[in-house]
Amino acid sequence: MPDSAFPRPPGELTSLLRDIRAAAADDAMPELGFSAYRDYFDTGNRIRYERRYFRRRARLAARAAQALLAPETDLGPLADTLWSVCDEYTWALPAHVRHSTDQDRGPEQCLDLFAAETAHTLAETVAALGDRLDRRVADRVRAEVERRVFVPYTDDRPLNWEGFGNNWEAVCAGATGMAALALLGGSPADTSRLAAMLDRSRRAMDRYLAGFGDDGGCAEGVDYWVYGFGYFVYFAEALREHTGEDLLDSAKVAQIAAFPHRVALGGGAYAPFSDASERPWLPAGLLTRLAERFGTPPARVVPSLHDDHCYRWGHLSRTLAWFRPGTPATTAEATSHLPDLAWVVHRGRFAFAAKGGHNDEPHNHNDLGHFVLHTRGQSVLDDLGAGEYTAGYFGPDRYDRLHPSARGHSVPVIDGQVQLPGADRTAKVLLFHDDGDTIRFDLDLTSAYDVPGLRSLIRRFRWWPHGRLELTDEIDTERDLPLEELFISRREPVPATGSADWDGLVTLTHNCPQTSVSLETTHDHQARPDSVYRLTCTTVAPAGQSSHRFVFTLT
Repeated sequence: MPDSAFPRPPGELTSLLRDIRAAAADDAMPELGFSAYRDYFDTGNRIRYERRYFRRRARLAARAAQALLAPETDLGPLADTLWSVCDEYTWALPAHVRHSTDQDRGPEQCLDLFAAETAHTLAETVAALGDRLDRRVADRVRAEVERRVFVPYTDDRPLNWEGFGNNWEAVCAGATGMAALALLGGSPADTSRLAAMLDRSRRAMDRYLAGFGDDGGCAEGVDYWVYGFGYFVYFAEALREHTGEDLLDSAKVAQIAAFPHRVALGGGAYAPFSDASERPWLPAGLLTRLAERFGTPPARVVPSLHDDHCYRWGHLSRTLAWFRPGTPATTAEATSHLPDLAWVVHRGRFAFAAKGGHNDEPHNHNDLGHFVLHTRGQSVLDDLGAGEYTAGYFGPDRYDRLHPSARGHSVPVIDGQVQLPGADRTAKVLLFHDDGDTIRFDLDLTSAYDVPGLRSLIRRFRWWPHGRLELTDEIDTERDLPLEELFISRREPVPATGSADWDGLVTLTHNCPQTSVSLETTHDHQARPDSVYRLTCTTVAPAGQSSHRFVFTLT
């Protein structure tokens, strides 16, 4: 990011600039009073407080960007916004303040994702504006960043998220490291502190990268790839500018950079496994820099300011600083196999995705053997992605909720028992083969269940790119076991004897003697009503070996 201003924005950013001007002119600055703060602790609801919090961050990011884009901007409104953010009781979210207890610190010194991001926003804004900003405001910002973020980060005691090995490592360490780069280094003492903080951030980045296999797959899904890997890249490029060290110069990092393109379904849709979404936004600046460094596809769409409901400065500022229009240099592969992640994705006129893995992944769903069928721009056999984040969603009753539970995935229920969570609940890959005409993907799902008498459960996928999937579950059991095959969609299926139809987009034929359709209304990640249809095909797996075949045809 430039020290004083962004480069002249290309014409493709016109709509984003319009969003920034409108948000900067908005005088709404919701209060974060005690009644809002206590809501999470009293009810477990996160979204009511967080909507207020992120509306404040929208105004902060927009006014900071406007000030750097247009030197003639009156900085009075921005100064008021900076002052107001410094007044906040804590920069962390109520759901995260427990992370400060390991250092015996209060909520105001909780260094979570959003405290780190806030420090990054404030630090780069103050540093870039320099003498343009009232000294009293700048001094207060520096003091609050120091007290709330730099003090806990320079404490020798481990922070609660150190060791997570997921997006927290990259975001917290990356945003804090960039804040330090912006504010420190003006004196010998500052230089020493900066070096120590950068070392801590490097160690966090090592742990973050260790969370990936060599295939570069992100078990948390594309949304969290954007979040964690985005901040990894932003920090890496800031570090390279400061020291010449290049954290991106790695074969593994190159594989991670390609991840979203390998799990794309087409038309802006992506495999939404785990707590992901089918249509995540991808920051245009991030994609531009990755295209320059690794030859991955550049940004095709410049997102709106409001596509990131958290209004993160890292994404916005690097889009303003880095985005350049480009054209893809290579043709994307039709089939992607990520062996460490155990995902298979095929894209073309029709798209198919299936997954193995284990049931203790980051943002885990109990979904071994789950699959997606995508046609005409829609995922008909669907993955529900993330549900509404509440206290319970990340608590011991997580799998009582539809989105992460096996009941919300197209996987078998055996003798009334669903898949169980745990790292030992693993899908063993028996076969992956793609001969250009047929994709074969076989998984041993036996360990996902705890059913007396179940000796083995093998799920076999046979996918033809012209739009045909044959799914066969081979079961070996010591006794007769009731078997329910679940198929999940947000479209209502119409069942008939031996068949089902989803609006003429996908049809199913099967040999189960009974079928039923149930509707469950829940809430999606943004707390909007989410209607989910579950087609249940019921039969019996007799003692011994049996095969249960389901054929899907896409149009």
